[in-house]
Amino acid sequence: MNYAEQEDFSQFGKPFQENLCQLIFSSRTFADQMQEVLDINFLEFKYLQVFVKLVFHYKEKYARQPSESIMGTILRTELANENELIIKQIRDFFARMSRTDVQDEEYIKDVAVDFCKKQVLKEAILKSVPLLKKSSFDDIQKLINNAMKLGNDNDDGYRYIEDFERRFELKSRDPVTTGWKVLDDLTKGGIGNGELGVVIAPTGAGKSMALVHLGAQALKEGKTVIHYTLELSDTIVASRYDSCITGIPLRELFNRKEEIYNEIKDISGKLIVKEYPTKSAKVDTLRNHLEKLQQQEISVDMIIVDYGDLLRSNLKNDEKRHQLESIYEELRSLAQINSCPVWTASQTNRSGLNAEVITMEAISEAFNKCFVADFIFSISRTVQHKNSNGGRVFIAKNRNGPDGLIYPIFMDTSNVKIDVLPQIETFDEVRKNEVKKQEQTLQEKYKNYRKKRGNQ
Repeated sequence: MNYAEQEDFSQFGKPFQENLCQLIFSSRTFADQMQEVLDINFLEFKYLQVFVKLVFHYKEKYARQPSESIMGTILRTELANENELIIKQIRDFFARMSRTDVQDEEYIKDVAVDFCKKQVLKEAILKSVPLLKKSSFDDIQKLINNAMKLGNDNDDGYRYIEDFERRFELKSRDPVTTGWKVLDDLTKGGIGNGELGVVIAPTGAGKSMALVHLGAQALKEGKTVIHYTLELSDTIVASRYDSCITGIPLRELFNRKEEIYNEIKDISGKLIVKEYPTKSAKVDTLRNHLEKLQQQEISVDMIIVDYGDLLRSNLKNDEKRHQLESIYEELRSLAQINSCPVWTASQTNRSGLNAEVITMEAISEAFNKCFVADFIFSISRTVQHKNSNGGRVFIAKNRNGPDGLIYPIFMDTSNVKIDVLPQIETFDEVRKNEVKKQEQTLQEKYKNYRKKRGNQ
């Protein structure tokens, strides 16, 4: 049936109408848009009609959107004229609304606005009939033009007075744990919605394993993790998750299949590993894949990209550093659009191969790609570290807390086990020791050189 032939939202169902009312309450700009074209009677249910009337009345009286706390007060004090059933339905709806987010927000907005605008235009056309008989063409044109203007997107930005309450709302980051207490303490619980985390390490230092660890921790917390791999096969990545979760060494996985399945089958989280050949996928490719998952009603809680440097940029003819900067900007945009944390990794340049501490100066090709990240930590593992399952983590950037800190780590690559240990040395101490070692190495080389020259 054509929207214009339908006089209310009943064809869309109750969940649609409840979500629509929640969006009217939560978004000032959308509420402004709907207030121009919404007839309250379009809503099929009385309790939703009353709820939206209260929102619009508050907006008209105080010239701003009601906050959640204010709306709670209104629902406790201004429903005396309604019957008990309506009051209960409104309060139950408000409680449910406070606990859940609207899915398919753009679709609901588009359909609702389209429906209302068609009703407004239909009414204008009907009013034009008697004007047509009088040949009042100017009045007809004005009537139709005014109807066409109503309900257009009027989001002109954040309004200082009208959007006053938004400045005092508690913004939920909903962080996902890293599984390392010391890093969770630094980041206020982990990486949150819309944030980008980056692991920096040279080749062979454990970037991919660190990303698996982060994904496994989220998985054990009941989260849905989408892991994109552009270097390893999907089954190898999944096997690393097996080892990380169960503690079974990678080399023993094949022979302990039943044991692994019995341990992972009851995990409440969901893991999807998607493989793309190196440099074949762009961020747009990942975005399209995520949209397909959402169409299957799969809600994404964390995205892992192993790793960002291996994605293909939309900038074809620019320098490599500009391409990499663009990729990391798009990855952060991906986090914001999907309202979830995104973790990726970056390769260091040659200076990071045997460094005691890896700073952002060692990032390969594009230093500017660090500007958009919210949290960056590096992993440094010298030959001595690898032989003793040790290493260091350096907190290079942290928007939610302190940075410039160094922590020792335990890393056993045989079963993807990584622990970040309490701090035992400062950055300056490590730098001094590194300089001292370099001086000792040079002295030894000089002695050997003098000794060799003396024997000739």
